[in-house]
Amino acid sequence: MAYATLEECLIDLENHGQLVRIHEEVDPNLEAAAIHMRVFEKKGPALLFENLKGCNYRAASNLFGTMERSRYIFRDGIELIPEFIKLRQNPTEALKHIGSSLSLLFKGIKSIPQKVSFTHLNFKDISIHQLPMIKHWPEDGGAFITLPQVYSEDIDSTGVKNSNLGMYRIQLNGNDYIAGDEIGLHYQLHRGIGIHQTKSNAHHQPLKVSIFVGGPPANVVAAVMPLPEGVSELKFAGLLGNRRFKYAIHDGFVISADADFVITGLVYPNDNKPEGPFGDHLGYYSLKHPFPVMKVHKVYAKQNAIWPFTVVGRPPQEDTAFGQLIHELTGEAIQNEIPGLQEVHAVDAAGVHPLLLATGSERYTPYQNQQQPSELLTIASHILGTGQLSLAKYLFIAAGAENDKPPSPKNVSQFLQYVLERIDFKRDLHFQTQTSIDTLDYSGEELNRGSKLILAAYGKVKRKLLSEQQFNDSSLKEEGMYWVMPGVLSVPQNKFTDYAKAETELTEVERMIKEKTSGFIDSIALLVVADDAAEVAASLNNFLWISFTRSNPSHDVYGINSSVKFKHWGCAGPLIIDARIKPFHAPVLHKNPDVESRIDRLFLPGGSLYGKI
Repeated sequence: MAYATLEECLIDLENHGQLVRIHEEVDPNLEAAAIHMRVFEKKGPALLFENLKGCNYRAASNLFGTMERSRYIFRDGIELIPEFIKLRQNPTEALKHIGSSLSLLFKGIKSIPQKVSFTHLNFKDISIHQLPMIKHWPEDGGAFITLPQVYSEDIDSTGVKNSNLGMYRIQLNGNDYIAGDEIGLHYQLHRGIGIHQTKSNAHHQPLKVSIFVGGPPANVVAAVMPLPEGVSELKFAGLLGNRRFKYAIHDGFVISADADFVITGLVYPNDNKPEGPFGDHLGYYSLKHPFPVMKVHKVYAKQNAIWPFTVVGRPPQEDTAFGQLIHELTGEAIQNEIPGLQEVHAVDAAGVHPLLLATGSERYTPYQNQQQPSELLTIASHILGTGQLSLAKYLFIAAGAENDKPPSPKNVSQFLQYVLERIDFKRDLHFQTQTSIDTLDYSGEELNRGSKLILAAYGKVKRKLLSEQQFNDSSLKEEGMYWVMPGVLSVPQNKFTDYAKAETELTEVERMIKEKTSGFIDSIALLVVADDAAEVAASLNNFLWISFTRSNPSHDVYGINSSVKFKHWGCAGPLIIDARIKPFHAPVLHKNPDVESRIDRLFLPGGSLYGKI
């Protein structure tokens, strides 16, 4: 459907029973976000907040809360995108399928951005203070834009053809920002806008930035898509939305003609201020750090503009559905880019970036008789050097021998069990230390610094994993240990204080495990040491989240009967992950009980959401 505005999309959803209007007054300070989360958790409808306290504008959320709704919104363009990306990656394929390729190329030409006159766009000047100031989590540093489309250009080659449209969080108030005149931009220098800023800095010139909020949903998706090099986000938006991206130039800034709101401004060289804290997608607060400041030039709004937002927090959240949509849109783009890669899955329950699962081919012949990972390690190195995948800390990768194919990585528990049954802990663990990790990941002792671990499995079964049903020994429970899944136990331990003491504590864990599991230790593959072992074992999602967000491989991975040989670390017994909370970790996100009580009114008889979820 070629939606011209966000409101067109919302009306369409409402007509098909997929949107609820909220008539009650809702406080943008914590209440709107809490309502959104409760509805999302129940796979509920999109929401239109018609009465935000202290604000003249409406707000919408949960637009992409389910894949079914996303497919409905983009029903006219969603099937074209994988073919379009595939064609861009391999143009020679067009010659084999000339008919469909010409049709796709014609649609691509029709999606070229269209310049229009600013005077006919009916924007009016407003101030930052008039925007919906939606604060999501109690300890957030202020109000944030969570679905921005941030536009910038290459100073050496200006114009929309060389632009970047990205989604980087924007802090609207709080901290040391001059109220109404400054806002914070959170992005890394290796991202599109960061490259533009570096070039502008080299010229000693400020970077012009435009922030678009609202407009056709395709524009939002274009801003978050990891597109191949050379593919324009603006053209992608036109292709997905079946409608050209329209823009104007005003005061030297690019304006999205169809956006509901636009903020323009300048980012001066080396002008940083503390941004954050902010409740983020790993399930913790990202803390306060210096990030670029944007000096606000102008703020525009359309008549009856609608402010879209989402809430970020411990998965699953709406960005989980975003990730599923991106995966569906990109098709096999990553597999086409990385030779030998068959499937890769970023585990949402573990915060997406900390944990990757992958399958690949194992075609290298010199080691065929030994059946040890070889090509898999080449594939793994390529994965960890590719785009957003490079943010991963743990990569489990497997290849199947004849008549022994690994399960799909999307089946997380079965895939992990397959790897743990076959991995040789003395040989198949490969660390990268003192390297960069996700800015939002606080498992390392310094910002952006941590380590990675590749766990590769290929060959015959080396251990038969025990489960609780097969071995229900009360002595384990007496020690506070719990079965998480076959071959995996959670183990309690005192609160973490420092790494020197942790070495002693983990030695004691090793001694206890050897004593308590002496008859079946070979059937255990992984031990997770935690502050609350029962919490780890309560669900698969808990195990994934706690184990892989609260550990730094180089510092927190141990093993029973470990050794170093020619600088290669391994262990003869089970692997151990110390997933206790460390003093330098970011605080965990928690809902505010008072806010939860206040929003109950909307779900009771007479409330806008009564009977809707």
